[in-house]
Amino acid sequence: MSGEAVALAPAALDTSWFTPIDAYCERLDPGFWAEPVNALTNGAFFIAGIGAAVLMLTRDRRDGPAILLIALTLLIGIGSFLFHTFANRWSALADVVPIGVFILVYFFTAMRRFLGLSVAWAASATVGFQGFAVLVTWLWRTAVVIPLGFDPINGSAGYLPALVAIIGVGVAAMPRDPETARRLFIAGGVFVLSLACRALDARICDAVPVGSHFLWHILNGTLLFLLMRAAILRDSGSATATRPAPTA
Repeated sequence: MSGEAVALAPAALDTSWFTPIDAYCERLDPGFWAEPVNALTNGAFFIAGIGAAVLMLTRDRRDGPAILLIALTLLIGIGSFLFHTFANRWSALADVVPIGVFILVYFFTAMRRFLGLSVAWAASATVGFQGFAVLVTWLWRTAVVIPLGFDPINGSAGYLPALVAIIGVGVAAMPRDPETARRLFIAGGVFVLSLACRALDARICDAVPVGSHFLWHILNGTLLFLLMRAAILRDSGSATATRPAPTA
């Protein structure tokens, strides 16, 4: 997950889609190759997508959700590369939209594949998760960012609900599938490290001119592969998706 949502706020006040955005230590000018490390480390997303595709091809079943997640992972890599080269409003949108879609598609898939919910219940849970994510982001901005006058985690609050979801689904899946739970917990640990790298970038520019955002790319490529691997290995043929949905 590249995730440059923090960069949208300053540009949102400008009507130009080509307004330059300078959000990371490495960028010192508006040039196309002003962030070579941040740009090139998006290769981690392509490696993750290819790795997941190879794993999927070793399975006997056709896996539509996995194909969609792989495609979204590749789009994340493309969008993040565009943002770290063009660095403006339109490229920021090209970055954040595939990430948001991946999160929702994966959450829905997890509800079906890991917890065995029906389509209706999985869709309802996904809508509820999106509402929770919006609420968390709003509360963080209202209760922390505005009073302090800066964001201590560098615009990463929007990713905290995804971290909670990974751990929460792992806990819920543990009684029926400890191996899937273990895979999700490992992914959650990687996510914690990647969030730390994203949050630290703005604070270490003087000491480390290249910053730490490139580690966010590498770790998130690893994260997405781990998540897709968990979903592929727990494919629809082995999931308990046919289990009746709980009654209200």
